[in-house]
Amino acid sequence: MSTSPLAPAETGTPAADARPSLTVLSGFWPAATYAVARTLLAADPSLLLVRHDLTDLAAGTVHRIVRDGAGVLEDERITLAHGCVSCTLREDVLPALARLARTQPDRDLLLMLPEVVEPEAVAAVCAHCLVDGTPLTDLVRVDSYLTVVDAEHLLDGLASTDDLKTLGIAAADNDDRALADVVVRQIEYADTLVLWGQSREGAYDTSRLSVLLDRMAPWATQVRVDGDLVDAGALTRQLRGTLRHRPETPGVLTRGLEGHVLGVHEPYPDCGVVSVVFRARRPFHPRRLHDVLEDVNAEVVRSRGHLWLASQPDLVIAWDFAGGGLALGSLGRWLTGLPDPYWDEVSDHRRLAAALDWDPYYGDRHQHLVFVGLDLDPAGLHRTLTGCLLTDAELADGEDTWRRYDDPFAGCFPLAGPDPTEGEPA
Repeated sequence: MSTSPLAPAETGTPAADARPSLTVLSGFWPAATYAVARTLLAADPSLLLVRHDLTDLAAGTVHRIVRDGAGVLEDERITLAHGCVSCTLREDVLPALARLARTQPDRDLLLMLPEVVEPEAVAAVCAHCLVDGTPLTDLVRVDSYLTVVDAEHLLDGLASTDDLKTLGIAAADNDDRALADVVVRQIEYADTLVLWGQSREGAYDTSRLSVLLDRMAPWATQVRVDGDLVDAGALTRQLRGTLRHRPETPGVLTRGLEGHVLGVHEPYPDCGVVSVVFRARRPFHPRRLHDVLEDVNAEVVRSRGHLWLASQPDLVIAWDFAGGGLALGSLGRWLTGLPDPYWDEVSDHRRLAAALDWDPYYGDRHQHLVFVGLDLDPAGLHRTLTGCLLTDAELADGEDTWRRYDDPFAGCFPLAGPDPTEGEPA
């Protein structure tokens, strides 16, 4: 074998990635989240933990702490130009991570998010914001997004109807999010879930929580930790160096449109937990659907997905229920009504999913909803939703008649920009 410096490099083994690894840790209950962080620090003295206290965010001040297993390395209060989470991420979190990656490249990073921060917001900032002209991902390798859920408080959090302002923990003056919405989004964006501790109701209820998490986020790896006796080395092997994060994975409300798993159909109770997937090609009648909204979510912990209404046949409508509140919104247009040039504006996954499931009459339009709850009646839920679909006679009337239906949702989902069906794109 040649040892000349001019000899071509061997290509059989890829070069090792020298970037520090970044693990993002979130969770609504800081005691449990910080317990996981301390455990990881105990197993690896070189690991750097970065966390921010947003208590004084409204006043434009953020408290940043950097520490390792030996103690605190940095403890600073930073004044920001604007008091909001997004500016905190842009103006301090990303620069701090970039600085540590540059100055201590041999030490991996653990970012612990404040309880009201959703990990998807961090992923979006990492993907689109530059630090000194450089993407953060050029400096660090994002390993995993972990979410810690406290077994003692999880069900209360999912059932809560409180908003963050009422609780005094809103991230900004215009933060109108509900507690349950934050908990759900932290769970569903994670690629790894840590169920920490035990339910107050005992072992059966803890198992029920584990099943509930599996049904809510079937794409995530779940790790159960007793909380009283933790093997730091074993937990580290389960949580770090996994490379589970997939940045190309879409948000949960568009997963179904992109051909990803939106939920699992498990109609038989497991520890009382039932998961129902409802799919159909026919459109919903707007009045009939409106009249059953309260009934279909009565026993539901979480429901999500997308749908189409006969009265608004061009529009993909998002369905997002948590904590007793249902939000419906626009996800844009169905591809079937778009001129061909506009197909290039959606993702490859969206086009492929539409092509694989294309119907000669409906195109890519369909219903795809997932319901997860305790002691749900899957057959009754399916009958109720099926009764909201158009009948054969209504289908035969055609779209011109559908658009004139009595529609309680009229005007609720405005589409931005011009109608592409009225002409070719510029």
